[in-house]
Amino acid sequence: MKTVIVTGASRGIGLETAKLFAEKGYRVYALSRSGQCETKESIIPLRCDVTDENEVKSVFGRIYEESGRIDVLVNNAGFGISGAVEFTDEKQAKKQFEVNFFGCFLCCKSVAEYMRKNGGGRIINISSLAAELSIPFQAFYSASKAAVNSLTLALANELRPFRISVCALMPGDVKTGFTDAREKQEEDGGVYADVIKKSVATMEKDERNGMSAVRIAEAVVSLAERKRVKPLSTKGAQYKAIAVLSKLLPMSAVNRIVGMLYS
Repeated sequence: MKTVIVTGASRGIGLETAKLFAEKGYRVYALSRSGQCETKESIIPLRCDVTDENEVKSVFGRIYEESGRIDVLVNNAGFGISGAVEFTDEKQAKKQFEVNFFGCFLCCKSVAEYMRKNGGGRIINISSLAAELSIPFQAFYSASKAAVNSLTLALANELRPFRISVCALMPGDVKTGFTDAREKQEEDGGVYADVIKKSVATMEKDERNGMSAVRIAEAVVSLAERKRVKPLSTKGAQYKAIAVLSKLLPMSAVNRIVGMLYS
């Protein structure tokens, strides 16, 4: 039985991904800060704070001892903040990177040794289309996901000799609890108040009308089971089209269009 680790698996994309892997016959370790997950026979919920290196090392070591192998790692843990760069609290900005980027880094770092022992494996990082199209008033979320993409590309080359493949999936709008969990930075003395409210309302409307978490889970499992994967990919025809257009058009034009949509 192949073993997969899914972080941020207590709800949303992580939960649906864990469930689908279990249905496919994988032994699934569902990691989250709460240690809670919808239980199935082949889903094992474990508490793990991905920002704590010692805890990540301990949990990954335990999983390897119990299962004897780690075949797939899905780095899904993450959250979002919104607000103007000028008025974003430094601690919140750092927290955004601690979870979204450094959590991903620590899990990749910890799993590499075990995948080498297996003779290979696959790491799938959940990024975002916002990594390619930086969204106003979500600068730090976009930046953290862009950093995940850069980590993915570098790591893919570093681990290729060990038959460990690394890729990132960049979803567009997805309907999950992520929207309501977004931490909003709005104390700016009213300088940006109206435009922030409009921008965030637009984002939240798009998310609530977005793809289901199940569709993203299906894409993740598909990436896990393919022989070869692209380092960066997205899900959904409209989001693929947006990604292509963002490469073809001048960056100034792309950025201006994004600004018009979210300002």
